[in-house]
Amino acid sequence: MSILVVGSVAFDTVRTPFGEGREVLGGSATHFAVSASFWTPVRLVAVVGEDFTDEHREPLRLRSVDLAGLATAKGRTFRWAGEYGDDLNTARTLDTQLNVFAEFRPEIPHGWHDTPLLFLANIDPELQWEVLEKVHGAKLVAADTMNYWIASKPAALEKLLTRVDLFLVNDAEIRQLTGERNLVRAAESLLAKGPAAVVVKRGEHGVVVFDRNGAFALPAYPLRVVKDPTGAGDAFAGGFLGYLSSRGLDGERDLRRAAVVGSVMASYQVEDFSLDRVLKLTEPEIRERYEDFSRLTRFDPLP
Repeated sequence: MSILVVGSVAFDTVRTPFGEGREVLGGSATHFAVSASFWTPVRLVAVVGEDFTDEHREPLRLRSVDLAGLATAKGRTFRWAGEYGDDLNTARTLDTQLNVFAEFRPEIPHGWHDTPLLFLANIDPELQWEVLEKVHGAKLVAADTMNYWIASKPAALEKLLTRVDLFLVNDAEIRQLTGERNLVRAAESLLAKGPAAVVVKRGEHGVVVFDRNGAFALPAYPLRVVKDPTGAGDAFAGGFLGYLSSRGLDGERDLRRAAVVGSVMASYQVEDFSLDRVLKLTEPEIRERYEDFSRLTRFDPLP
């Protein structure tokens, strides 16, 4: 099955204790698409400016991402600048220039309206709803959000939740959205609004998948090298949904495998800036780290 992702393509400038990336390729749709492309065909809908060249498109083309939905508007591409201190779970935004992204109105190319899996990346929930109404053939709908939309457009987000099958959110966002401090109660609150599963991304503390059968928790992969966490959540979502798309299933067992695959992709994403590590990734490396996760979390019952 193919995945359609609607989100942002951007240029990022990022500083961490381990280095700096200036004007590097970023954005939610970018990181998601490259990660998911290891598992399934990806169609991308986003907008860029006139400064976005064929050279900038090349990494996406190398991963066979379909760019028929990548529109070019008059002006400059969306830019974000941020820095991380010792706490790599939290970025401090230094500058945001929406540029052409400020007027983004997603246009779905002909023939894409029946894409089986739709991922609504982190954009205005009103735009997410518009896309959802257009992609009428989607068998599985997943969505992400951020603290800004939770604070500024809570009603639109509540409406969206009634039509979403999988909702991805980090631990701070789910607490903000539900008003619950306890993650279990927060997830139960969201499940009651409509989603079949809620995926809580917890950065260096791993991930928890909640559905109506219970919960599945996975630690983060222990890494010797972490350079830049930017895009890790989107890389996780790409691996998670890319795996589900490749299987054509969304049952409990596949959600668990998908969480491991997503964690594998996120673990490689943070090892370098932008797409530098993920673009070098090989299938044997993915399988090796998946097996590492299996060994990491295996234990015997009490005697």
